[in-house]
Amino acid sequence: MSFYNASCKRICIENPIPTRIYGLPSYTQTIQPYEYGHPYSKKTCLWLKGLPPLVPTEIITENIVSWVSGGSKDGHGNPRKNQGTKFRDSKTRSKTFEGIAKAMAEQWGRDDLTVAQQVSIFDLL
Repeated sequence: MSFYNASCKRICIENPIPTRIYGLPSYTQTIQPYEYGHPYSKKTCLWLKGLPPLVPTEIITENIVSWVSGGSKDGHGNPRKNQGTKFRDSKTRSKTFEGIAKAMAEQWGRDDLTVAQQVSIFDLL
């Protein structure tokens, strides 16, 4: 979390739900891809400093599947209805969805950059 304590006016750290073992502070907000125009669930935490909460831009309510498969059975031992995608490589599983990156750029971006330039900055992180 040294990023979070950096001397910057605005900071957003994005990561999946952490386990307690890492001792991270409480996150500021959780977001889902289906809140930004993608038909997937992938709960992601945001630690925000100097930024307002990200506002959903396009909420999808139907045919949502998990981006990362949680296995073939739910917590009660029943077969999962939506098993999600079958991606196994970490790069694909850790994808930041374009709708989320665009919302971050549009809502938090600097005035002197275009949205396209701001989105490309997120691709570099």
